[in-house]
Amino acid sequence: MMHNPKQTIGKLIDKQGVAFIASVDADGVPNMKAMLPPRKREDIKVFYFSTNTSSERVAQYCANPKASIYFYSKCLWSYHGVMLKGVMEVLTDDESKKMIWKKGDTIYYSGGVTDPDYCVLRFTATTGRYYANFKTEDFEI
Repeated sequence: MMHNPKQTIGKLIDKQGVAFIASVDADGVPNMKAMLPPRKREDIKVFYFSTNTSSERVAQYCANPKASIYFYSKCLWSYHGVMLKGVMEVLTDDESKKMIWKKGDTIYYSGGVTDPDYCVLRFTATTGRYYANFKTEDFEI
């Protein structure tokens, strides 16, 4: 059992250069995508990602907000992973967009922070599953 799940999982997440996010398509099939890591997180409950408003993923989250995110770390002899399940909201308000905007984002969103093709994905976790040392542990958030 994890000594301090928020701390253990938070450290794992903060060290990763990639996040995997999953949505559900119109046929009810999970769709997975690699993303840049979250721009901001609140403990291990709320995560903020930047993406294109026009993306397929945004359309899927608008139709069905069920989602999961996954992070992993692999060292020479060990593997640690965490899957968080919850819901993904699509935020297009200026305050949310400004909150996670980074200098240089114009490479992705040429119109700047007010670009209509720039939005924020806010993931809110409800449960999780952690794997380490050949053991899996489910937990509530």
